[in-house]
Amino acid sequence: MIKWTEGVETAIYEIMKGKNSSALKEFVEFSDKQLKNMIKLVRMKLEPLQRTAMGALIVIDVHAIEVVRNMINARVENINDFPWTSQLRYYWEPMKDTDGEEYKGDDTKSDVFAKQTITRFRYGYEYLGNGPRLVITPLTDQCYMTLTGALHLNFGGNPAGPAGTGKTETTKDLAKALAV
Repeated sequence: MIKWTEGVETAIYEIMKGKNSSALKEFVEFSDKQLKNMIKLVRMKLEPLQRTAMGALIVIDVHAIEVVRNMINARVENINDFPWTSQLRYYWEPMKDTDGEEYKGDDTKSDVFAKQTITRFRYGYEYLGNGPRLVITPLTDQCYMTLTGALHLNFGGNPAGPAGTGKTETTKDLAKALAV
């Protein structure tokens, strides 16, 4: 997910600088090739844990490709456009010392952060098992945005709706995405 975030942002910066107006389209093509290669791999003989992990990666990649396609349709041309900032994105960032200065040349002083809209969360690194991932829909994205916004404000969230609609699964999947 860090590499996906990096790839999408690189493409958006190319558009912003006027270097390549079709950079996002090229990124979708690249991602689509990667997805097809993963599908070929799944068709081979795999151990059950490998198959589960590959299934989860495929679900995430299908969503990632759809996100970029939607960004192309929305004509995203800036790194701050809402169709991009509304996505759960992952960054490898250098940490800062007490004076606010970045630690230079020390990779042990870096960490992963997940961002969505104005929120920023340190990745939790909690291993929550090698289970399947929930299929991510636009409604799932909206629920994630609402819950991350509440967490950012030190509130909780309580998805509401009829039984069997995926409220618990969505909340658990967000926890898995943040590794908390």
